[in-house]
Amino acid sequence: MSIRKYLSTAPLFDITRYESEEDFTQDCIAFEGAPKKHPYDPDKLLLIIKPFSSNTTFYEFRVKDIRHAENMPSIVTDSGSNLFMARLWIRRGSMGVKYEPFEVGDTIKYYHDSELLHQVLTDRE
Repeated sequence: MSIRKYLSTAPLFDITRYESEEDFTQDCIAFEGAPKKHPYDPDKLLLIIKPFSSNTTFYEFRVKDIRHAENMPSIVTDSGSNLFMARLWIRRGSMGVKYEPFEVGDTIKYYHDSELLHQVLTDRE
C-alpha cells in the first residue's frame, strides 16, 4: 500500500452539537446559578444563585439527584475572571438545603426585612 493512500483527504463533515430530546419538566425542577464543588462532601454540590448580588443564596443538592445540566452564558467580572453558570435539572421530591443570610434576634430577619443586614452586605460592595 502506498503512502499516498494514507495521506488522502476524507470529506469534511460539520460538527453537530448533541441536543437532548428528553423533556425534564415533568419530573424535574430547574435551578440556575454557579455550581461549585462541596467543600467536604464529594456526593453533594453547591449552587450559588446570583453570585455577585448582595443577597446571595446557596443551594445544596446531592449529585445523584441531578438529572441533567445545561451550560448557561458565563459571567465575566471586572477583573476578567470567568464564572461558569449552569441550569441544573433536579429530580422532584429530592431534598435540598437552602443557605440564606439572616440577622439573629428575637425574630429572624432576612435580607429584605433587616436594615442592618442590608447595610452590612451593601457596604462590602
